[in-house]
This record gives sequence, C-alpha cells and structure tokens, in this order.
Amino acid sequence: MVTWFAGLFYIPRLFIYHIEAAQKASPEREILTVQLQLMTKRLWNIITWPSAILCTFFALWLLHLNSGLIYQPWMQVKLGFVVLLIVYHMKNHVMYKQLQRNEIKYSSNYMRIWNEGATLILFAVIFLVVLKSAVNWIYGVVGIVLLGILLMLGIKLYKRIRNKNPEA
Repeated sequence: MVTWFAGLFYIPRLFIYHIEAAQKASPEREILTVQLQLMTKRLWNIITWPSAILCTFFALWLLHLNSGLIYQPWMQVKLGFVVLLIVYHMKNHVMYKQLQRNEIKYSSNYMRIWNEGATLILFAVIFLVVLKSAVNWIYGVVGIVLLGILLMLGIKLYKRIRNKNPEA
C-alpha cells in the first residue's frame, strides 16, 4: 500500500514537470521531455502498477479470510474510498498515456490540485481504519473537506509565490 501511494503521490508531480517542460525553449524542452517520459514510465510500470495489483490482491484475500468485515459500516465506507482510489489510479493512467504521446490537456496548476487527490483518499482511509465507527466517519468527512480546503489554499498561496518569484 505504501509503494502504491508513493507512486500516486509522485506521478502527478512528474506530470507537472512534463507540462512545464513543454513550455520551455528548444533544446531544453526536448531533453527534459524525454527524461520525464522515461521517469514516469519507470515509476508507473515498475512501481505503481505492480503495487496497485499486489495491494488489491492482498486486500481481497484478507476480506476473504475475514468476510465478516464487509458487513461493518466503517469498512463499507472505506471500500467506497478504495473504489475512488482505483478510479483516481485509472485517471492517472489515462494522463500518463497522453503525456507519453506528448498530448498536454491539463495545466500545471490543474495538476497541482489533482496531485492532492491521493492525499485526501489516504487521509480518509486511515481515519476510517483508526476510528472504525459508523458515526465518527461523518466527522472524518468534515475533516477531509477541511483538509481539502487547506490544500487548495496552500496551492493558491504557492501559485502566488511562484508568480512573484518564477525560480521557486
């Protein structure tokens, strides 16, 4: 699970670098693009996908071994977030394929916001596992919304700093 999330945390960051490299002058643009495509290919295919597959396999195995967990409300909510994580992973795969073809469809600012998706899902899953309560997960959702707001404010602040100092 740790390596899967590590890949999901880092791949959008590489997407940001790739998008920003496409705006640079030649030959810097071509050099950076080739290097970033190689880095994303290795991260995605050697670390992130195998980790996602193994994590899913072991999760299903554990649910099979302890099938009573599926009836607990906190687990049902957690599995909802896991489905959301899989959707997030698949959308990253689509973005990966586009950038491997040098198709840039998103801004670097959009990708900075997208990059926080895995953080929000991880926060939600850990919160649910720790509390294991159907009532307390409502507080968790409120916490996730607040965390999302803080992350968005942080992104806006970072953008403002970058606009004042392009080297940041």
